[in-house]
Amino acid sequence: MNTGKQQKPVLTGQRFKTRKRDEKEKFEPTVFRDTIVAGLNESGGDLEAVSKFLDVTGSRVDYRRYADTLFDILIAGSMLAPGGSRIDEGDQSKVTSACVFSAEESHAALRLYAQVFNKLIRRYKYLEKAFEEEVKKLLLFLKAFSESEQTKLATLTGILLATNILPSSILSSLFNESVVKEGISAAFAVKMFKSWIAEKDANSVTSSLRKSSLDKRLLELFPPSKQNVDHFCKYFTEAGLKELSDFLRVQQSLGTRKELQKELQERLDHNLPIKEMVHYVKEEMKKNELQEPVVMGLLWTCLMNAVEWNKKEELVTEQALKHLKHYAPLLAAFSSQGQSELVLLLKIQEYCYDNIHFIKAFSKIVVLFYKADVLSEEAILRWYRESHSAKGKSVFLEQMSKFVEWLLNAEEESESETEEG
Repeated sequence: MNTGKQQKPVLTGQRFKTRKRDEKEKFEPTVFRDTIVAGLNESGGDLEAVSKFLDVTGSRVDYRRYADTLFDILIAGSMLAPGGSRIDEGDQSKVTSACVFSAEESHAALRLYAQVFNKLIRRYKYLEKAFEEEVKKLLLFLKAFSESEQTKLATLTGILLATNILPSSILSSLFNESVVKEGISAAFAVKMFKSWIAEKDANSVTSSLRKSSLDKRLLELFPPSKQNVDHFCKYFTEAGLKELSDFLRVQQSLGTRKELQKELQERLDHNLPIKEMVHYVKEEMKKNELQEPVVMGLLWTCLMNAVEWNKKEELVTEQALKHLKHYAPLLAAFSSQGQSELVLLLKIQEYCYDNIHFIKAFSKIVVLFYKADVLSEEAILRWYRESHSAKGKSVFLEQMSKFVEWLLNAEEESESETEEG
């Protein structure tokens, strides 16, 4: 029956009551802590029970809001104050021994804890970022933990990095001055890398460091006075991590080479005198312990990058010979070893193969360098007989056959002259 009464308009923004089961209980940090600690203590150290408790409890309490408290308790056994000291250390009802710091120091025991974190984060994906922040924070607090606790955290971190539960970017905390200066960073890193390698392999460590650009910062694990390659390599080799020493040496050498190539390119662009360039390169070789064959390869690359090459085959050969004749004394200064000469021959071969306009220029460049005392007869014959690369092999050997024949005949003639004399 219509009473004629008008219905009241509904206000927009009206609040609907949330259904009870969708509501999470409101927890204060201390209440949250008491709930987590009580549940962990009831597990009796059974990590399966710990995982089940964490799984169920996450639907009732606010993990998102108290993530740092949750991870503090799971790792250190209680809430942590800034700096890493335990807030409730004296009160046994507010701390738990079902935590990483109370576990055994063994790799196997800590792998079980890594599984607890893995299950928890897979179940509550939003905890992933908070867990990364937690570990970064704990690495800054290392000074506050005992040596045994540092070892356990290092082992756990190594396992979590090896299994991709944590990204290697969290290691940036280890470069903080407060943990570096007392030698804590380097000692922690050794234990962590050993754990990572034990869980996976050395290659996963080095490729991860390279991807996150941490390979460029490894020396920063030591105080400024000890930030040199020799100290790093000695420390890590003695600790049983020669793989990382070798890796750092290679990375440093690559960095040095890139820097040297850049500097050389600039000097070539400014047409600096050859004598000056030879002096500069020799100083850099000495300073960075670079081998002559490596430098020879760099010089060739720089020389060929220094010119805008003509696209016509008949013109590019003339252009290349003029350019290389001018710089032959620069190359000659770094061809005192047979290995350096072979590196150069292979570089010329690869370049002429990869740049089609240079195909016919190969033998002319080699002959030019022979006449300019950059390449010796021995090196050319060795390249011809056994040391050439597969790239364009038949074309280049054919090009060189007449010159090689001439070299061999000249050799025979000089031998017979010597006998007659």
